[in-house]
Amino acid sequence: MNNLHVWKISSSPGCESLELPDLSSLDSVSRQLPEGLYSTFRTYGRCARALDLKHHLGRLYLPAAERGVEPSVSARELREALAGLLEAYRPGEARVRISLSLAESPGQVFAMIEPLKMLDETVYQRGVRVATFHTERANPRIKSTSFIQKSDQERKSLAQSGIFEGLIVQNRRIYEGLTSNFYAVRSGALVTAQNGILLGVTRRIVLRQARKFGLKIEYRPLPVDELPGVDEAFITSSSRGLVPVVELDGKPVGEGHPGLWTKRLITAYAGYVEQKSEPIRP
Repeated sequence: MNNLHVWKISSSPGCESLELPDLSSLDSVSRQLPEGLYSTFRTYGRCARALDLKHHLGRLYLPAAERGVEPSVSARELREALAGLLEAYRPGEARVRISLSLAESPGQVFAMIEPLKMLDETVYQRGVRVATFHTERANPRIKSTSFIQKSDQERKSLAQSGIFEGLIVQNRRIYEGLTSNFYAVRSGALVTAQNGILLGVTRRIVLRQARKFGLKIEYRPLPVDELPGVDEAFITSSSRGLVPVVELDGKPVGEGHPGLWTKRLITAYAGYVEQKSEPIRP
């Protein structure tokens, strides 16, 4: 299996395969579905396991409950459905996006699955280029598909320029990436925003590992003016893990290669995933 598939999921009749005009990417599919909530994650263990799946499901089910929206399928039923759908993607791994409509047919749950395309190992060894730009989320704590549409032009522009990720700047402070959380190591401390961002699943794990190593954490958005003093930087996401940043806005970060703290946290995160990923089937 080498392409993306989409399903509408309900308690009854179950999983209904959808045919959409554009199946080129998860984002293109999300733009064709009703506006709502979503979360994206990758599988482990030959499509049998995921990391902190409860938190990913909570991104849909908790805000829906707050709005009085009843999902078309329970969290447990969704896990069962995903486990069944993922069998076709074995023995490889998959990238999964789940979404819940808040507009047309409120509460309808959708699942999108594609084979996982791993980043080349050189990305983690050499690092990536990122760039800052100005935008904002209507509600940073909510992962809404409306932001995919809003930021579509910025994503395309960055990709055409060979930029791996765009970093959101407000009031000359770096908050987060378009699809990631952002961190900088400066003067022996790990600097990362706490407010005004989406609190990523991978972020929580990385911060826990950093504390175990005794690395001081400063919860604040990084002022652009402090960039010359940054020793290391990296971004995190559920699908990509921890990715070193070696160039920001055309200027090298630190010495221009992944730093020691970044490498140490990459290793720690990989070990955590190996131990803590959980079965998708409940």
